[in-house]
Amino acid sequence: MSTSEDYQGQVPAWCPGCGNFNILSTVKEALVELGIESWEVLVVSGIGQAGKLPHYMKCHTFNGLHGRTLPVATAAKLANHSLHVIAVAGDGDCYGEGGNHFLHTIRRNPNITLLVHDNQIYGLTKGQASPTTAQKTHTKIQPYGVLSEQMNPLALAISQDCSFVARGFAGDQGYLKELMKAAITHKGFALLDILQPCVTFNKINTFKWYRDRVYKLEDKYDPYNRLKAFERSLEWGDKIPNGILYKNERETLEEGMPTIQEEPLVRQKFSIEDVKHEIEKFY
Repeated sequence: MSTSEDYQGQVPAWCPGCGNFNILSTVKEALVELGIESWEVLVVSGIGQAGKLPHYMKCHTFNGLHGRTLPVATAAKLANHSLHVIAVAGDGDCYGEGGNHFLHTIRRNPNITLLVHDNQIYGLTKGQASPTTAQKTHTKIQPYGVLSEQMNPLALAISQDCSFVARGFAGDQGYLKELMKAAITHKGFALLDILQPCVTFNKINTFKWYRDRVYKLEDKYDPYNRLKAFERSLEWGDKIPNGILYKNERETLEEGMPTIQEEPLVRQKFSIEDVKHEIEKFY
């Protein structure tokens, strides 16, 4: 049985008090409680403060290009669908540079988990506005305020029928852990957007700011009701819902590929004759 120490990687280099520390420890705890061993996990990331998370974990890891987290995670899952694949990204990395990949991963529905560290700012490159930064917010390179309207990733995901859409808060690790466990065990593409305060560059969306606003969805809430889920996803400001907003049951990308049903691609052996036979099918 694994422990959190089994997942211990390098010493984190985040700013003291950063919400990323809570996310890192919660990921480890969730995996341990699910009984998943470190060798069964692949964590994929792009660039950014969130993108450093694989460095701080001991498991299979891949640190790639800015905004390209999901294509790598999808390919890895197709090559070895026995792995638990967790994609980690920041709000800029995923919803900005990676926005196109985010949309098409929802369409494809691979059985992977996406954890978005949503601090509503670009932390690694020193505080520029990200897609989730509130309109009119002043930053170092937006001295007159952000001109673009704030992106709503949860509403976007629900509108595209993403198979699992949830929001958590780095300041409530107990509830965040339960959401992570639900996302990791969900069959299909699972989005968990995590409100993660940046203590250095975002002085607006602080831990206190979130604590005064976030609330848990009631027990009677039905996450299979897409219309109600969309309505809740539009709540932002004085009240911010946390929990599983929406989920459904769809065929995964792997289930639609007969060539990997019996065993993962990485364990299959192909001869030259096998390759020729497959090529001849197209001519």
